[in-house]
Amino acid sequence: MLDFLNSFMPNVMKKLPDLRESTIETIQMTFISWIFIFVFGMIFGVLLTVTKKGGLLQNTAVYQVLDKVINLFRAIPFIILLICLIPLSRAIVGTSIGVAGAIVPLVFGTVPFFSRQVETALAEVDGGLVEAAEAMGCSRIGIIFRVYLKESIPALARGVTITLINLIGLTAMAGAVGAGGLGNFAYVQGSQRNMNDIIYSTVVVLVVIVTLIQIIGNLVSKKSTH
Repeated sequence: MLDFLNSFMPNVMKKLPDLRESTIETIQMTFISWIFIFVFGMIFGVLLTVTKKGGLLQNTAVYQVLDKVINLFRAIPFIILLICLIPLSRAIVGTSIGVAGAIVPLVFGTVPFFSRQVETALAEVDGGLVEAAEAMGCSRIGIIFRVYLKESIPALARGVTITLINLIGLTAMAGAVGAGGLGNFAYVQGSQRNMNDIIYSTVVVLVVIVTLIQIIGNLVSKKSTH
């Protein structure tokens, strides 16, 4: 088996430690940035839902500002956003390269996307449930947590899954410009040195990671559906 792998993917076998390290870096980038993406995305998604016209805390000014800012960042291609945020990354984490340097642009590039996912998930909540909770004297904060968020868990799980998969793709793109991870490994070790087996192995690892995320997301969504 080892002889077969050495003949089939000789460059990968020589650089297995680098592939392992790059995989770890991709996972680190994904889940460290995900902590911030989840927190801010949930906050902004809830705010978009409750401040819109007819919402629980209707506030046209807040909604319009937040809506326009999110649309602005969603319209900027990630590679351009990555370059534009280099000074901010250096100011916040002290570097614009490596895993640490990728966190800031990943957060700015993904929070708007996840915020829309949250907004969409909350929009699926039956308005009758909200009215019933209000009639029972439930506070507005209580309605947000006990009705909106609780009832939208299956849809939120799907949104989280989609966002994480999208985030994996962005980490690969960031890696190609010096952020580390599998994208950097594929570009520097594979593409620039014309080692196609390294590129293919990177694709396989990314597919495995995405598949695992999708399976877990599907399970959570299915278990939480009632």
